[in-house]
Amino acid sequence: MEIREVDVAIIGAGTAGLNARREVEKAGKRPLMIEAGQYGTTCARVGCMPSKLLIAAADAAHHVAHADQFGIDVDDWRVDAGRVFERVRAERDRFVGFVVSDTEEIPEDQRLMGRAVFTGRTTLVVDDKIEVRARAVVVASGSAPFIPPPYDTIADHVLVNDDIFELDDVPASLAVVGTGIIGLELGQALQRLGSEVSFFSPFEDIGPFTDPEVRRVTRDVLSQELDLQVGTDMLSAEPVDGGIRLRWRDKDGGEQERVFAQVLVAAGRRANYAGLGLEQTGLELDQRGFPAWDARTAQAGDAPVFFAGDVSGHRPLLHEASDEGRIAGANAARYPEVTAHVRRTAIAVAFTEPNMAMVGKSWSQLEPDRIAVGEVSFANQGRSRVMGINQGLLRIYADKETCTLVGAEMLGPRAEHIAHLLAWSIQQQMPVTRALQMPFYHPVIEEGLRTALRDLACKLRLTGACRGEDLATAPGN
Repeated sequence: MEIREVDVAIIGAGTAGLNARREVEKAGKRPLMIEAGQYGTTCARVGCMPSKLLIAAADAAHHVAHADQFGIDVDDWRVDAGRVFERVRAERDRFVGFVVSDTEEIPEDQRLMGRAVFTGRTTLVVDDKIEVRARAVVVASGSAPFIPPPYDTIADHVLVNDDIFELDDVPASLAVVGTGIIGLELGQALQRLGSEVSFFSPFEDIGPFTDPEVRRVTRDVLSQELDLQVGTDMLSAEPVDGGIRLRWRDKDGGEQERVFAQVLVAAGRRANYAGLGLEQTGLELDQRGFPAWDARTAQAGDAPVFFAGDVSGHRPLLHEASDEGRIAGANAARYPEVTAHVRRTAIAVAFTEPNMAMVGKSWSQLEPDRIAVGEVSFANQGRSRVMGINQGLLRIYADKETCTLVGAEMLGPRAEHIAHLLAWSIQQQMPVTRALQMPFYHPVIEEGLRTALRDLACKLRLTGACRGEDLATAPGN
């Protein structure tokens, strides 16, 4: 068996693995990145980029379909699904091509294709052919779609998010299993492109929210457009002529049945650590088979083993995978001199319409008696009404003692942009009064953010030197 000796072995060549390799190289150490599949990140191949391409097409169709609210009649328009998916794949392949090209430019002695399995604390065997001996190991093996019962027995007949972008046509009818971000984004997009979509979940949750008021508004808003079969118990799923027959018990206890042309299982993704042989590392593993892990160092216990990206289960988002890759790579290269890093403010966005966003600490992470809450409804917000996208609710949280912003949850128009403003403010530990001193143009949707900040300032009962300078009313709030 061939033996390779390196400073840091990296399992996975996705976003986290690529950033870990770069940090190891910058530290003057020898990295070896091992990939079991194909080059190109989850984001580029089956995640962020192709899903946003599909959503962009769906948004265009939705705007045409609702142009009459502006006095514009559009006759005989249609969705050419073949061209929609052609563009999705063409642009996706372009993004993937950039990643693959960059990866293939990495020196060959730093890359290895094959499946790595631990045989010791920092030793790996790749495809039973090559033994890799390292001083430290970074596990950046990513995640994969999870197919729960009863769909696991017919896995060959259902779609997962990876499959959507290979379609040539929009399904006549579609059952989406899951009401999380992936299911809502793809399901809403396909409905706007012409599919008849129903969403199923055993839970009452719609999206990622924990704030009860935002959850209520989310249900009210999305149920106006989407068929949300939540709180259901799926009894069976079987392939039949014309699609897949689902039988379920609804939340009122009644049994329902319908044949759908396709079923999309969007019940989340699972970290890829099963089968890696983590038990050979000597780490203490929990009931899931995963070790204790520190998000500030990316280290597992006190071992020379580090986890980064989706496999960590921390925040399965590209920018978080990038950060964790850098932290893991730097600490693996310098082990045992491990350094704790301050993580950036959490920010997550779902590109549904309206957008969903969570920034900083969520409602469930806070103590209600220690915070004040400011809010704004977008139902009558000026620019939102002008654009015909006036739906949603923003709730912002501030610490009562320090008056600093600590978190927010939001369903609303252009939440992707408002989320960034809030994330930057929270990371700077900005007081509410300071946020209100920032410039706001008129008329813009961001004026809704100012309204929520003013509401928050009033609830904090700010007085004297702590009182803000912008508590006046203005059109478009």
